Amino acid sequence: MISHNSNYLFVVILLAMLVALCPAEPSTVAEKTVDLTHPFDQRTIYWPTETGFTLQKGPAGFTDRGYYYAANRFAAPEHGGTHIDAPIHFFENGLTVDQIPLSQLMGDCVCVDVSSQCAANRDYQVTVEDFRQWERAHNGSLEEKIVLLNTGYARRWPKREDYLGTAATGPTAVSQLHFPGLDPAAATWLATRRRIKAVGIDTASIDHGPSRNFGSHVNLFRENVPALENLAALDKLPATGFKIIALPMKIAGGSGAPCRVVAIIAE
Repeated sequence: MISHNSNYLFVVILLAMLVALCPAEPSTVAEKTVDLTHPFDQRTIYWPTETGFTLQKGPAGFTDRGYYYAANRFAAPEHGGTHIDAPIHFFENGLTVDQIPLSQLMGDCVCVDVSSQCAANRDYQVTVEDFRQWERAHNGSLEEKIVLLNTGYARRWPKREDYLGTAATGPTAVSQLHFPGLDPAAATWLATRRRIKAVGIDTASIDHGPSRNFGSHVNLFRENVPALENLAALDKLPATGFKIIALPMKIAGGSGAPCRVVAIIAE
């Protein structure tokens, strides 16, 4: 004879199986994606001391067996175009590209608009006060976020002189660089007071062009906070309420890598 308790247990198990088998309700939240990545081609901007991106065309056409086949080769420095700086780039014990946790490369993101300051001063350095003003204006915190800095310079890509401040190449050109970046003191504040996951900027370096000691790199990377550089389309992002996914080429032991960065915005 089956007890009432047994019947109850049977019904519970049956309901659980039906729930597991039924498809979930489709999400009603509309989303759009924004590609924050510049294409890699002969116009891609690299540091003046680097050779840049090259694509070696391989075979392309129909084979004697009737199918189409194409394959190329490419060569590029780790640092250039839309890419990630791994902490080891400026910190001896920092994480390499392949060691950066995926949790630091995706998740809740904010965009801090400093384009007006950078339009007035191409050597502008984003300050702690800029971040505090953002927090006050949006009644939120940058804590544990991925923080993007919209300087407005993505609109200058790929005009090398307009973007970097010089069209020159080679070691002597480094002293001619002029573009905005992050103040080293603000880099420390983000890494230690807000414990951000990563930071990104739409210029060639997280340090501004005239920097010679690269203090923002050092201060971020000693805390294992990676940096995304040469981002695109930051002016298409809201200040808050979106996520990004930034997936670099997984170069074992790499100090940096080309990166595809995509924003996902709820509408």
